[in-house]
Amino acid sequence: MTTSTTAEHSWLRTAIELATRSVTEGGGPFGAVVVRDGEVVGEGTNRVTATLDPTAHAEVVAIRAACRALGRFRLTGCVLVSSCEPCPLCLAAALWARVDRIVYAADRHDAAAAGFDDREFHDLFGRPRETWNLAVERITTDDDAAPFAAWLSRTDRVDY
Repeated sequence: MTTSTTAEHSWLRTAIELATRSVTEGGGPFGAVVVRDGEVVGEGTNRVTATLDPTAHAEVVAIRAACRALGRFRLTGCVLVSSCEPCPLCLAAALWARVDRIVYAADRHDAAAAGFDDREFHDLFGRPRETWNLAVERITTDDDAAPFAAWLSRTDRVDY
């Protein structure tokens, strides 16, 4: 655990308030904000059940909002602030968004105590795929790399 600044405490309070309000509105108990240069540029709450979207976690919703607000898909220079430790889905989204840092309040054990146990997902990625309950298999075809060849041939592509 690191020592935080007054600004970080303020951002965390905002994320926690969003999460608490989400519960009162029938959503999940998670909230997140994306901060750039000390200003909140995106916020989100857990919308999984409201939108029937298993990827609509607070952090993902906040990342999407920040990208729209900033008009870009990279969030370099930004901090993702969450009311709870991000799950592997949200960590991956933060990595793809290229945020500089993640700050969170409650941890995965607090979430598990409330019935949101994603510890098995955190553990899963450290195990060989053959041991997973979900089968993940590669089946090759004659043109597996065709989409990548098409991508690489585009001179107007936007790399990410």
